[in-house]
Amino acid sequence: MTTHVVARPVRAPRADRMAQPAPAAPARVPDRRERQLAARLRARDPEALTEIYDVCGAATFGYLVRVLRDRATAEDVQQQVFAEIWRRGPQYDPERAGLLTWALTIARSRAIDHLRRRVPEPRDPQVTAATIESGQDTATEADALAERWRMAHYLGQLPEDERRLLQMRFYEELSQSEIAERTGVALGTVKARMVRGLRRMRELIEAEEGALG
Repeated sequence: MTTHVVARPVRAPRADRMAQPAPAAPARVPDRRERQLAARLRARDPEALTEIYDVCGAATFGYLVRVLRDRATAEDVQQQVFAEIWRRGPQYDPERAGLLTWALTIARSRAIDHLRRRVPEPRDPQVTAATIESGQDTATEADALAERWRMAHYLGQLPEDERRLLQMRFYEELSQSEIAERTGVALGTVKARMVRGLRRMRELIEAEEGALG
């Protein structure tokens, strides 16, 4: 018995199915403090800036010292950063970016501006090319340092026993066995504390993450 296969015409997909837009990324959910500070900045409350300095000042200043490599210069740029935070305060949207992310983004921009002003205007084409490449490297280094200081901020909010182990893992690049040997803490306890610490950090990062326009 011969079985005949009847070919069915292939139906073209409907246009409305082909052009489905990508789902929008969910907006971050700011905490109550961020909402209050945003409202106070819009109301031009100077005490809001003081509170933001208390929250973000150590992270932005530490970052500036590392990227500018000069404490006095970092102090000057830090003043510029918080002057800009005050000036741009009414534009801050806590649903788009966490407070620390916003402050570090401004610090990064001001630091790069300062570093580029240090470079004299070149006349030789080869020097021009080297200057452009140097500027690109500066921006990359500034990004890496900003991320490092953001992570340090989160680590600082962990319990001491978890923070110390994760610092040894991230900054000294020790294995869990090496950490157990150095600290005298049982390996199983080291693993459990690091898992708890990483979970807490992930929750902090997810609460802080946002996109800046």
